[in-house]
Amino acid sequence: MASSLASFEALFRQLFKPLSYFAMGYVGNIDDAKNIVHDAFIALWDRYHELPGDTNYKAYLYTAVRNRSLNYVRDRKKVIPLDPGHVERPDLDQNPMELNELEREIAYAIALLPERCQEVFLLSRQEGLKYQEIADRLGISLKTVEAQMSKALGMLREHLGEFLSIILFLWWIGVIW
Repeated sequence: MASSLASFEALFRQLFKPLSYFAMGYVGNIDDAKNIVHDAFIALWDRYHELPGDTNYKAYLYTAVRNRSLNYVRDRKKVIPLDPGHVERPDLDQNPMELNELEREIAYAIALLPERCQEVFLLSRQEGLKYQEIADRLGISLKTVEAQMSKALGMLREHLGEFLSIILFLWWIGVIW
């Protein structure tokens, strides 16, 4: 039991944040997203000992969170399209100063990143490279790329906290990056 508790805790620590941002893409609110992820982990824990040993828990959780998020949206009758092409884009010409301020904040936050974090982040976000492609281009391991991206995203989240929901929405609909 102690070993299964430790492995479950490690799974929770590894996936809670990414699953929360994944759910937020569906429900549009980080607090609701965290609640959905929390509920998914509770449901997993209730069935943890019944599942086969070769269960892919990451895939299981992403599926559970997606389904719970879709149910949440359906139950709240908030239609958040999953296709960014169907989202009405905000009229950025109406208030370009807000977008300019946001872009300056993002650029400043990226400039604050350590050199390697910044390089990895920009290759991922601006050039659209996959982690393995970044590793190959920079001659570093895949684990190093993952660690640098995690560090970069954490630092950006910390600096851009007050803008995070706006940034995620604009990124999701393709206005930035």
